[in-house]
Amino acid sequence: MFPHKKSSLLRLTVVAATLAAGGGLVVVAAPTASAACADIDVVAARGTFEPGTLGVIVGDPVFSALQEKITGKTLSSYAVDYPANLSLTSAATGNADLVDHVRSQAASCPNQRFILVGYSQGANVVDNSIGISSAGAVVGSPIVATIPGALEPKVAAVLLFGNPIRALGKSVTGTYQSRTIDFCADGDPICENGGDDTLAHLTYGDDADAAATFAAGKV
Repeated sequence: MFPHKKSSLLRLTVVAATLAAGGGLVVVAAPTASAACADIDVVAARGTFEPGTLGVIVGDPVFSALQEKITGKTLSSYAVDYPANLSLTSAATGNADLVDHVRSQAASCPNQRFILVGYSQGANVVDNSIGISSAGAVVGSPIVATIPGALEPKVAAVLLFGNPIRALGKSVTGTYQSRTIDFCADGDPICENGGDDTLAHLTYGDDADAAATFAAGKV
């Protein structure tokens, strides 16, 4: 499994944790899902070892941007419950939890829609959940669950950052393609085959506004 990319990811996550502890990344706290049914539930899968409520590099700033861009609707958030580590079962655990959450929310809140957010390994989690296998990608896994077809129209937008399947030449196709935006920074070795700028993998907070603008146009 692409050992050089796995070691690059480990180095990146150590850097990310150091930055988050006091090196300039700002943590934007995002509320967890409330008991009431929000109009839109933002379901975020963080990157490997990424700190923060939804993820300090992507999830938290994206949720903040979504709150600004999507007006006239209520938003809740859910952090996918999974290890986000380098184990072979990590992404699969997140895949199962994300699908379980969407199923549960759809049953409890029939009018609720979803925005799915995935960064790095979290993008693998989202990919799998919408039926695009991340098997073979760095910290990827085979699909263990997919959002049921009956619930697919409830997914308003899919926001992906540093998506490892892109290094395999894959992308989101089919049903979700028109609702997906997939950011890969120039030189990011996690999503760009041959990329050599490891710090590029930490820059996706810069895309939060563009991602939120895209999502606002889909809800």
